[in-house]
Amino acid sequence: MKKLIKIRAVKYTFIIIVILGLTFLGLILTRRSVAEQKPAVRSDREIMDFTTIESMEAARKGYNIKNGAEEMPVYGNWKNFTVKDGLPDDKAYAVRINGDQVLVGTHHGLTVYENGKWRTYTTEDGLAHDGVVSIDVNVLTGDVWIGTLGGLNRWSGGKFETFNQFNSGMPNDLVYNVFCFGKDVWMATGGGAGHYDTYTKEWEIFTEQNAPMHEPWTYAVSAGDGKVWIAAWGGGVIEYNTATKHFRDYIDPDGFMEIDLEPDDGVIHDITTATSYADGILWVATYFGLSRYDGKNWKGYFDHDSGLATNFINFVRAEGPVVFICCDNGLSTFNGDTWITYKKNDNNEDGKAIVMKDTTVIEEIPLSPCISHNFIIGVDTEDDVIWLATSKGVSRGERIN
Repeated sequence: MKKLIKIRAVKYTFIIIVILGLTFLGLILTRRSVAEQKPAVRSDREIMDFTTIESMEAARKGYNIKNGAEEMPVYGNWKNFTVKDGLPDDKAYAVRINGDQVLVGTHHGLTVYENGKWRTYTTEDGLAHDGVVSIDVNVLTGDVWIGTLGGLNRWSGGKFETFNQFNSGMPNDLVYNVFCFGKDVWMATGGGAGHYDTYTKEWEIFTEQNAPMHEPWTYAVSAGDGKVWIAAWGGGVIEYNTATKHFRDYIDPDGFMEIDLEPDDGVIHDITTATSYADGILWVATYFGLSRYDGKNWKGYFDHDSGLATNFINFVRAEGPVVFICCDNGLSTFNGDTWITYKKNDNNEDGKAIVMKDTTVIEEIPLSPCISHNFIIGVDTEDDVIWLATSKGVSRGERIN
């Protein structure tokens, strides 16, 4: 029996060796045939296809950059407005498009652009304070909510209603930011975040006493998909779930204030200046760079490793896949792939739009004129138009691509 098994094993081993040998011979003959049919000199197309790995990678990136740039809006045909054009002050803090009107908050009142003219409202008309730093519109009622340096205003039916610590449940009269979310009005103040239910007329206050804040100084607020995000100065981002009433805080995990020691480990810095949410993405502005959060992963962007104008960010507004970033040295826009930064020349009214992929400049588009000033504080867009609030006037641009 053992002898029979041994004979069969030898037989099968021989068959396998023969099959492998024939297969190997066939491959050799096939390669020779292909080599004989191939011309000795490559065409230009073949030479391009067989470049070095570095060249192929550059070509691949270039192709993606161009596609990304085509998807990004480019704005031009800029028109700038200052005091000589009807503004009450060149220092503009906020801008909001409201149908045929453009609402601008300045150092000396709320000014409205309509039918080619500016009209200004001050404390004499009912404003809580002439310093208007934030504006939002309630889409349910059409009421305009105005954050000032001395209280909150609701502008409805041509009349201003004032909310402050003496006549309401406001956390503080210094209102840095106001945000309308359905029937609710949220505000970030110097004494905590506030919530006002316009149906029940009830107020809520969130400070370090009842929320995970280090101190009650809040700078901005945004909301979406049942959550509210509060930019807490020195305390990162506070997330509030409106259904469960639970909080969650996001701070820089590495604990270093000077640098982002561990990249993409969380929000890049605890000094946050604004939040904005769109398309499932939360964008967080800081004085040290930009953060992006998709609900699972964080990503940080800085002026040395991206197309970001500077790390000092005053405000962000996300519209669909594009985020508009107001910096102290220009306006940057980003769609997750391509950057476009708008900068004015120092010595004249002209400037340029710089298109970048990562740190590579793809194109520089000359703009004449350009934006009013490089210190950008507020932005709003609608359809093919963009408005900017700057430290030296207001700028209006049109999409040109």
